Parts: sequence; C-alpha cells; structure tokens
Amino acid sequence: MLKLLRIFARAREGLAAVEFALIAPVMVIMLFGAIELSEAADCNARVSHVASTTADLVAQSTSVSTSDTTNIFNAAFAILYPYSSTPAKIVVSSLVDNGKGGATVAWSDATSNATPLTVGATVSVPAGLITSGSGGSVILAQITYAYSSPLNHFTGGLTMTQNFYSKPRRSTTVVHS
Repeated sequence: MLKLLRIFARAREGLAAVEFALIAPVMVIMLFGAIELSEAADCNARVSHVASTTADLVAQSTSVSTSDTTNIFNAAFAILYPYSSTPAKIVVSSLVDNGKGGATVAWSDATSNATPLTVGATVSVPAGLITSGSGGSVILAQITYAYSSPLNHFTGGLTMTQNFYSKPRRSTTVVHS
C-alpha cells in the first residue's frame, strides 16, 4: 500500500489538467463578475449624465412648456442607450427661494412613470445654493433608474439615483407655461 502511495505522489501526467479543472471555474466567475461590474458602472455614469443634462437643458431656457420637458426627457433617454429607458424615472423641478434658507417648488414635470414634486412644497437644498432673500431659483433634476444586469447573477437589481442642481442662465427663474 505504501508503495502505491509513493507512485501516486511521483506521478505528474495529469497535473496540469487537474490544476486547470480547479482554477477554470474561479477564472470564469471573475470574468463574468468583471463584465457585470463594468456594465453597472457604465449605467451609473449614464444616469449621472442624464441628471446633469436634464437640469442643464432646462436651465438654458427662460420658459419651458410641457412639450419642451417631454422633448428634454426624450433626449435624456437617448443618453441611456443601450440601456432600456423603461425603468428610468425623471423629475425636473424649479425651486425658488422661500426667504427662510430653503426652497419652494414653483413647478415640476415628470416622465409618465414618475411623480412630480408638489407645487408649493418646501424642499431642502444644499447650503449656499440659493442665497436667502435673493429671489433666486435653481433647477433640480432627479433620476431613479432600476438597473438589472444582463447576466443578473452577481449584482441582481440595483436602484441608481442621482440629483443635479443647475442655476438658470438667462433669467433668475425658469417659468413653466
């Protein structure tokens, strides 16, 4: 029996195949994990771009209508490509100074699957964004995206959210008509 163990210990013919069989599953899992992680990171970057672009497009106007915001939402959906725009919920709002260091919602529009902010509601904004008593305003774009991975094994579902503030450029406030 001891002689058979010594022969087995010296045998090297199938060593590479055994090592490959042990390492290959780990390497495949690492490969798919890296692919999923990079897809999720790319989608998160696109979600951030959607928020900044939406706020920026509205802030460039002195007045927007519902059809304008619909066109802006459609442009934002194009940024998400190749990811589906169906799980994207976008809300764009104009927040005006309430004289108390906060802001009040002047108007708000949203995609069909999202809920706009309530007009007249008080919203907290980062300190210094709207100077109290200045009568200024800021555009707030909010996006929530329910990301699901193409492989859906490692990340499962992720909810990505982004808020972006942009000051109106051509007037103190952007009016909604």
